[in-house]
Amino acid sequence: MSEARNPSPRSADAQRATDALAVNTLRFLAIDAVQEANSGHPGMPMGAAAMAWTVWSRHLKHDPQAPQWFDRDRFVLSAGHGSMLLYGLLHLFGYEVGLGDLRRFRQWGSITPGHPESGLTPGVETTTGPLGQGFANGVGFAVAERLLAARFNRPGFAVVDHYTYGIVSDGDLMEGISHEAASLAGHLGLGKLIYLYDDNGITIDGPTSLAFSEDIPTRFASYGWHVVRVEDGNDVDAIDEAIGEARAEHTRPSLIVVKTHIGFGSPNKQDTSGVHGSPLGPDEVARTRENLGWDLPPFDVPLDVYGAARDVALRSGGERVAWADLLIRYEREHPETADEFARWRSGELPKGWAEALPTFVAGDDMATRQASGKVLAAVSPVIGQLVGGSADLTPSNNTLVKGAEAHGRDRPDGRYFHFGIREHAMAAICNGLALHGGLRPFCSTFLVFSDYMRPSVRLSALMHQPVIYVFTHDSIGVGEDGPTHQPVEHYAALRAIPGLVFLRPADAAETAAAWRIALERCSGPTALALTRQKLPQSAETATQAAEGVPRGAYVVRDGGAHPEVILLASGSELHVVMAAADRLAEEGRRVRVVSVPSWELFAEQSAEYRNAVLPPSVRRRVAVEAGIRQGWERWVGDEGRIVALDRYGASAPAEVLFEKFGFTPEHVADVARSLF
Repeated sequence: MSEARNPSPRSADAQRATDALAVNTLRFLAIDAVQEANSGHPGMPMGAAAMAWTVWSRHLKHDPQAPQWFDRDRFVLSAGHGSMLLYGLLHLFGYEVGLGDLRRFRQWGSITPGHPESGLTPGVETTTGPLGQGFANGVGFAVAERLLAARFNRPGFAVVDHYTYGIVSDGDLMEGISHEAASLAGHLGLGKLIYLYDDNGITIDGPTSLAFSEDIPTRFASYGWHVVRVEDGNDVDAIDEAIGEARAEHTRPSLIVVKTHIGFGSPNKQDTSGVHGSPLGPDEVARTRENLGWDLPPFDVPLDVYGAARDVALRSGGERVAWADLLIRYEREHPETADEFARWRSGELPKGWAEALPTFVAGDDMATRQASGKVLAAVSPVIGQLVGGSADLTPSNNTLVKGAEAHGRDRPDGRYFHFGIREHAMAAICNGLALHGGLRPFCSTFLVFSDYMRPSVRLSALMHQPVIYVFTHDSIGVGEDGPTHQPVEHYAALRAIPGLVFLRPADAAETAAAWRIALERCSGPTALALTRQKLPQSAETATQAAEGVPRGAYVVRDGGAHPEVILLASGSELHVVMAAADRLAEEGRRVRVVSVPSWELFAEQSAEYRNAVLPPSVRRRVAVEAGIRQGWERWVGDEGRIVALDRYGASAPAEVLFEKFGFTPEHVADVARSLF
């Protein structure tokens, strides 16, 4: 245990008195804020206050004056409903979270929302609340720390050396995502990951025994975790000792099982579900104050507690200063490596990286998943911070670059991840990799399995994290695998997520352009939907994709100054509408063909550009996409037509399915003719 993070020398009795006072301060800040808001979850903060205080006062390396200091320890409150516990800690230790912010808990415009939000409140590492997400994010933090340490540390220069701590709840450990993430964390041997389990035995419905009877310590031991028990959740010294034991374990993640009492100190509500998600009420607040000997008014903090917390923060801040001095010497001794380390931390891509992107020309016919693989093979050697992997579909997703090393306990610098069949945790771990900083993560699976990971995708958008999702096998083109593996509603489902850019490229050239967009985006996630089947590479898109795809939609064929009809399509259906346009042109029709790889990017363009691509005067429009029609009305208008698939697919060769479901040039041309 680092001496700089230990309490200052004092008598054991004085230390215990200060600890007890601080723990009760955290309890009553939570009680008072929830009561003031008349909304929230007081029970968890009341029960877990001692373990939280122990982590923050005796172990956590952080600096409230520099919340984004790169080598800080990360703290994850996976049980995000107990957010007032975290806000109380941030306030006591000197982050920019004032008493006024605590009084405005859960109110409009406050920085203390109902569940912690990354990027809103100083010191909050990740957005939590959907149970299990924080657990998996923390695994991503720990993986990032180990990978970056292996890449950049040098003898005498441990520029990356920190822990990830978290508090997880019964609910977190019930959620399937925590099982996925815990299994992988144990397999990888993440020794700097330490979770404290708030074992209070209560959920909203009542005792956990209603639905939960497993042996948690044995389960985690079977995953390869180091497990420690603390029988009294109010025993700061015992919790401290358990954390010290966990820090001494270098080859396994640690779970510290702490027996706590939800709503501790409440005479009538302790150990009941009634204290989980409702204010105590004025009478019970008064009884709890009396029971715990707390005679201070609401939101009053004893000066001794401020002093103890700020002393710890000051000493921990000294570690940041020491790290800054170490970095200066590192830059002198290892200038090139230090420059790269600085660039990775900044999120900046290397100069000239875009020149590595492959160029595709007419005749480069291939599946867009294959084109994606070629892009990855070209840019991965150049963009060292690009890391990622697949959920056990590596050969199908084309995500493994030849010669790339797989990340593992024996290859901590490996940049490719075999996530196993764990889509949900995979996405949440990638959120953790992105939130940690220094890495650009991607992950991959079949598009139909985006359903398994949707909550994590949604959170990457909510947190504005630049995770790249590579979804292959994107339509009925999957063919013989049948409707279980053929996504039809998934385009619409992903387009519905605010902040996510969904790209469905039509060929190799559009795929390269889509990857460039994904790599350059820093403000949120990007999803690529790629085909299993081979697609033609047209001369038109080969010359226009680089400029057109970033605008979301562009004119592939003009059809003259005054087109009579506009055919729109995304992805593999673009070549269908191009062939339909040929048929209509032979009949003397002026046909415009528009590729629409991204609705989100097109919607961001100026009205002038959108109207230039889709002139309002041209109301004869046909949109073609092998998925449900939902949303296409926006682009075709009331008088247009949509060739879509408002049912599940079937098991047959892809070409048969496209014919049977009407995704043929002949059918599209017929639909267009019906508009005249």
